[in-house]
Amino acid sequence: MLSVVRVHLPSEIPIVGCEITPYVLLRRPDGAVSTDDVPETAPTDGQFMRYRWYRIQRDRKVPICSVHPMEQATIQCLGCLKSKIPVAKSYHCSAKCFSDAWQHHKVLHERASSALNENGAEEEELFGRFGSGGSGVLSTAGSGSLSNFGQSHGVINGPVPLYPSGTDKNSGETWFEVGCLRTYTPSADDIGHALKFECVAVDSEKRSAVGPPTSIMTSRVIPAPTPTPRRLIQVNGDVLGHLDLDSQTSSLGTFTVLSYNILADAYATSDAYSYCPTWALSWTYRRQNLLREIIGYHADIICLQEVQLNHFEDFFAPELDKHGYQALYKKRTTEVYSGNPVAIDGCATFFRRDKFSHVKKYEVEFNKAAQSLTDAIIPAAQKRVALSRLIKDNIALIAVLEAKFGNHGAENPGKRQLLCVANTHINVHQDLKDVKLWEVHTLLKGLEKIAVSADIPMLVCGDFNSTPGSSPHGLLAVGKVDQLHPDLAIDPLGILRPPSKLNHQLPLCIFFLCKNGRCWLRFRAPAEKDGPSDK
Repeated sequence: MLSVVRVHLPSEIPIVGCEITPYVLLRRPDGAVSTDDVPETAPTDGQFMRYRWYRIQRDRKVPICSVHPMEQATIQCLGCLKSKIPVAKSYHCSAKCFSDAWQHHKVLHERASSALNENGAEEEELFGRFGSGGSGVLSTAGSGSLSNFGQSHGVINGPVPLYPSGTDKNSGETWFEVGCLRTYTPSADDIGHALKFECVAVDSEKRSAVGPPTSIMTSRVIPAPTPTPRRLIQVNGDVLGHLDLDSQTSSLGTFTVLSYNILADAYATSDAYSYCPTWALSWTYRRQNLLREIIGYHADIICLQEVQLNHFEDFFAPELDKHGYQALYKKRTTEVYSGNPVAIDGCATFFRRDKFSHVKKYEVEFNKAAQSLTDAIIPAAQKRVALSRLIKDNIALIAVLEAKFGNHGAENPGKRQLLCVANTHINVHQDLKDVKLWEVHTLLKGLEKIAVSADIPMLVCGDFNSTPGSSPHGLLAVGKVDQLHPDLAIDPLGILRPPSKLNHQLPLCIFFLCKNGRCWLRFRAPAEKDGPSDK
């Protein structure tokens, strides 16, 4: 008999617009246990799985905080109501909540005022791009105090979105069937209501359930929180002092580049990010925000790190294709998570088809370089220890592109303007500084061979897990490592000797140096009037 062994949700808190796919473990009639679905179109032993989703609406209703959607609202910004900002964004659970959100919340009022002045009407779609909060007069309900805002107590005003409160089945509830598939995407109508997922095995002929259904409840559906706006940081351009960028502008033209470690879903665990709610770590939620932000930069070249193979094939490649990007991908060299090939992450490079055409692709596997290195310089008795230290499964993706813009065609009608783009993720433990520097140096030496053979400018992007002042940063930024640098003191295998070899002659136009996914440098290439900025 087909039966359900276990059901659980990736997150208890559903989010509007983010599909929910419950984990359903089935025991098949032959005794095998599997997560594979058994649809009506392909029954097994005359049985299939039926799924239902229900929205549960209750009588007791309360307004919900716009910043902390699991909390009941106690104060409201009346300035939002006067500006006709969506009322749900006006609620806060406490005075501190409002105060903490003020810097982002006030943007709502500025936008509302600007939209009214420019268009004579409010444009509510603008408001959804910013964080919750508000300004102006506040009112409260419950225990909230506004004395620190210089306001008096009052009641919540305006049209209130009243959401169900609690899970007491005696409070009076109504069930609405909202879905009949295993996957469900909450809509705005579901906000504030709990959902119920139900699955049961069904006899194909009798069309009746085989055994009792298995069900699981969610918490209240919340609206998708608006990401906090980026804080742009001006970067000192002195680090590029040794490069003559102006001389390259005339030949290649101007283009923009984005490098971004998107954090693979396999690494986005509650153990690693205990301060983050599970719904914010869920891939269905994060992928929408990532895509919106990536597309929003309108970059001509996009270099992403920690892109899972299945996410590249099923999401990023097709979505960015819609926006005119061609895609290249290189996965890491081992199945690092339980032998599951879809959990392998790697580097993905995208470029606008109207700006560039693909000429050639190179793949760098540092594991192979480590094997060659140990064969050449490490005694046989020490090779196992050496490989254990050097093999980290990191890779680099190198693409040679041909520019379709710039004025090189008029000056040299027969000459192709090529650009080499390297994308890498140097993911090495901080205690292994020698391995990290060796990987960066290995990549640069490989790029030198390409540069010499083709007389081609270089663009090096990636997450190097390094900070300014580290040896990898020095090697990338100024072309060499100070022989007295403290990082060189850690070299048990002798792979960095002699230190004088740690240099390169690459004409780097742009590079990114990242620590924990934060970009230290982001330059518009090859030179721009408004200067570089952090993403």
